[in-house]
Amino acid sequence: QVQLVESGGGLVQPGGSLRLSCAASGIIFSLYTMGWYRQAPGKERELVAEIARDGSRSSADSVKGRFTISRDNGKYTVYLLMNSLKLEDTAVYYCRAWAAGAEYWGQGTQVTVSS
Repeated sequence: QVQLVESGGGLVQPGGSLRLSCAASGIIFSLYTMGWYRQAPGKERELVAEIARDGSRSSADSVKGRFTISRDNGKYTVYLLMNSLKLEDTAVYYCRAWAAGAEYWGQGTQVTVSS
């Protein structure tokens, strides 16, 4: 059974930092591209950042220079380090794993940026 379990969300003030983690099980982690998505109330889910099998990364323009995605294949975990958080970063953050013919999602973790 495949599981993606996110953690690390919470309430933070503007300008603060959080690190999200997504622990995977039931897949050969190193074969999957991993990504972080987010969905704010009333908005569509959007890609935040992704990291491929070879470690290459991409991110949305709105988070460039502030958020960093990384992965630890030995721990079957992908991380999202979020710095300089803004009010508009408030959303539920989801982890996604995908490879040819397979896609899995986590249950999400809430990130709230508020003063």
